[in-house]
Amino acid sequence: MVGRVEGKVALITGAARGQGRSHAVRLAEEGADIIAVDLCRQIASVDYALATEDDLAETARLVEGLGRRAITRRVDVRDGEALQAAVADGIAEMGRIDIVSPGAGILSSAPTWELTQEQWDDLIAVNLTGVWQTLRAVVPAMLAQGQGGSIVLTGSASSLIGFANLAHYGAAKHGVLGLMKVLALELAPHFIRVNTVCPGAVETPMVANSGTYELFAGGRAGATFEDVVGAMTNMNAMPIPWIDPVDVSNAVLYLASDESRYVTGVALPVDAGNIWPHKIPHAAT
Repeated sequence: MVGRVEGKVALITGAARGQGRSHAVRLAEEGADIIAVDLCRQIASVDYALATEDDLAETARLVEGLGRRAITRRVDVRDGEALQAAVADGIAEMGRIDIVSPGAGILSSAPTWELTQEQWDDLIAVNLTGVWQTLRAVVPAMLAQGQGGSIVLTGSASSLIGFANLAHYGAAKHGVLGLMKVLALELAPHFIRVNTVCPGAVETPMVANSGTYELFAGGRAGATFEDVVGAMTNMNAMPIPWIDPVDVSNAVLYLASDESRYVTGVALPVDAGNIWPHKIPHAAT
């Protein structure tokens, strides 16, 4: 059977693990070749370990194991020139880019007035400016191809509601939603669709770490998943603490495929019915 994105090429940032790897594998399962981009080094303001070169290589191995082509590039999405070079390399090898998933992202937390300048600047630069840098690098090539395409941005429940202790993250993810709405209008005449998936908590290293557990436990040091599973479950209408990366990937696949050929400008929640629009418990100060 022909795959749902057979013969298409997808550029994915943040592809070394988590949602990005899941998107790469799911799209490859349905026939896409993958250009996988990730930083593969640590950012000082982030407390949990970021992805490595080995992680990125594993993504490529999984894609190639499905009989699809994969190329990898170590690129900081804050570096526009490096992104443009990665796009040029990808097109030179793959011939085109049809699908774009700018998913690179980081997370840190503190009350708004206690965020450091470094925390604010790093997160906005990666989670918002990095998305714009990716689009600035790839949209001209998609326009030159003249065959439409699909751009699927990664928003969040934080694109739609506010969460205490995540001011910079909420600002970035609201910004991603605004960027999507504008770009959807600009690119619609070219049949390039632009949408956003808005996941709730997803079981990835960004969420499944001690810092996030301490946040949900009101700042209690040493908190574990078992300590906060109730609070995380209470966020959702469906009684689960988080969703799996593939649940988001299936939504990305739909928005990347011709099944959604007239769907653009949409923010699609994938969040088990997130119903907690007030706050994560305030960390002790």
